[in-house]
Amino acid sequence: MENDLKLSQHISKRFNQELEEVRNQVLKMGGLVEQQVSDGLIALLEADQILGNKVVETDAQVNAMEVEIDETCTEILARRQPAASDLRLMVSIIKTITDLERIGDEAEKLGVNAIILSSKNNHSSQFAELHHLGESVKKMLNRALNAYARMDVEEALAVIESDQIVNKEFDNISRLLVLKMMEDPREIKNALRISWCARALERIGDHTKNICEYIVYLVKGKDVRHTSFKEMKKKIES
Repeated sequence: MENDLKLSQHISKRFNQELEEVRNQVLKMGGLVEQQVSDGLIALLEADQILGNKVVETDAQVNAMEVEIDETCTEILARRQPAASDLRLMVSIIKTITDLERIGDEAEKLGVNAIILSSKNNHSSQFAELHHLGESVKKMLNRALNAYARMDVEEALAVIESDQIVNKEFDNISRLLVLKMMEDPREIKNALRISWCARALERIGDHTKNICEYIVYLVKGKDVRHTSFKEMKKKIES
């Protein structure tokens, strides 16, 4: 954990425990969402209806965790009235769980499309274009959660920068799908379904980037949202 973020120096040991417990809750939610994304991608690529249903059902659990953590943060804010880094922690947690819940929503879309794909007995090769994009997004999310666990700003910045790669992959897939639809109008329906799933993966990358921006805010006290990567680094170093 970064030296300029001190979350364990309070007079009340119970307050220390509360802060650590809520951070652990976020990591637990992150782990569940990460598994949901991984399962969603596998279900889609393999047209696995059973796994697709599991992904869809998991979303209710993710939603419940968001509500639970949000309520915990509200109670801490009311009772402890935190300031400085403790207040930043509460704000960043509330924002982080919102993005985790939205990642879960995007993963659910993968599960739904996997169910539709299996019911039509389509070949999963139609979704082969999504394999590399999906792996890139999974790696990005895993690195972001590890950075959150360690409050590692350098790793968070590296993940933010990698979002550009995900965006380029999404753009490439979109161009390929347009060409496919122009060459064979019979492919329009399938191409659109692939496009929806690609957009869901790209959105997961965006939400993951947001989580890393909250890490920077929490540790450095700098709001780096809506800035270019170059401007972000300058802001942190200033």
